[in-house]
Amino acid sequence: MENRRLVFAASCAGMLLFGIVMISLGSLLPSLTIRFGLDEVAAGSLASLLPLGILAGSVVFGPVVDRYGYKALLIACTALVFLSLEGMAFTTVFALLQVSVFAIGLGGGVLNGATNALVSDISSGGRGAGLSFLGVFFGVGALGMPVILGLLSKSFSERAVLEIIGGFVAIVGATLLAVRFPLPKQPQGFPLARGVSLLRNATLLLFGCILFFESGMEGIVNNWTTTFLQHKGITGPEGALFALSCLVGGLTLARLLLSRLFALLSLWTVLFSGTAMIGIGALLLVWSSSYEIAIVGLTLTGIGFAPVFPAVLGAIGDAFSGLSGTAFSIALVIALLGNTGLNYCVGLIAHHHGIEQLPLVVLSSLCVMVALLVAAKRKVSASPV
Repeated sequence: MENRRLVFAASCAGMLLFGIVMISLGSLLPSLTIRFGLDEVAAGSLASLLPLGILAGSVVFGPVVDRYGYKALLIACTALVFLSLEGMAFTTVFALLQVSVFAIGLGGGVLNGATNALVSDISSGGRGAGLSFLGVFFGVGALGMPVILGLLSKSFSERAVLEIIGGFVAIVGATLLAVRFPLPKQPQGFPLARGVSLLRNATLLLFGCILFFESGMEGIVNNWTTTFLQHKGITGPEGALFALSCLVGGLTLARLLLSRLFALLSLWTVLFSGTAMIGIGALLLVWSSSYEIAIVGLTLTGIGFAPVFPAVLGAIGDAFSGLSGTAFSIALVIALLGNTGLNYCVGLIAHHHGIEQLPLVVLSSLCVMVALLVAAKRKVSASPV
């Protein structure tokens, strides 16, 4: 029998690594551009490989953990992240750099999905709280990576910094060897017909579409806020980056508090409260004429984003416990498609109508997400999952 505290700690370590993975390329891209002499097109193609790898990892992890369990896959993907970081540190061949970036995304996508599914499996009766606390470690990794790079780069070369981070990843991988994980849910073979039937399950698809718009909104705010604030003349580059840190900080602190609030409030109360926060934050950005108002708006938006993924994934874990990995795979792939699709749409809108339309895109997406939440609530109430 596994020790649930150890398993949960291992999941948190894996999510911490995913936070590092998500921010790694953005933090390192300027120095990689100089080292390899990349132009804008080459740098853009490199950046596109990370989300592509994450998408691939999100597709494959679910059926694998349902059939074979978590341990081998988590260890393998931790090793893949380690090798990818070392590849980014040492390679002088652009093609190998591309492989490293895709591979780190692949490993990160598996770590994200598998740790969420794992915490869901061991947190029956309190999945939302467990998943919220897990999400805190994503924020720690994402916020910590730029800080670590900034501190270490004063004393070490970029290669040495990547070696140090890779050493931390290796330590995490080594500790996973000592943890006993839950047994596979489908040890006799993956039930292909049941897995395929999930693709037609209305409840799962509704939850997936909610995450489509949540992930999309989170992605466009993360990627376009600095441009938006500078275009409006509210602040310069450094101030815009600090504002973005307030968004991530608000999300991280809110998830820490939510790990307690989920025990006191219903799933739907938490979700609709979150959407209200996002709406208020977006409206403040629409009306913002000062840096201080923009900071408040972004912080509230981050707080509003915080409960959606833990609450929805917790509900999916409750509904599809027998194939939770596969169900999480489907939902996370839909979410990633939303992130990619809405980011592309914002690019088009910014080109034709200006980046100042960003808050309106968020508000429009939020309206659709609220409608989907209402539909999901009715669906669950009519046929409890």
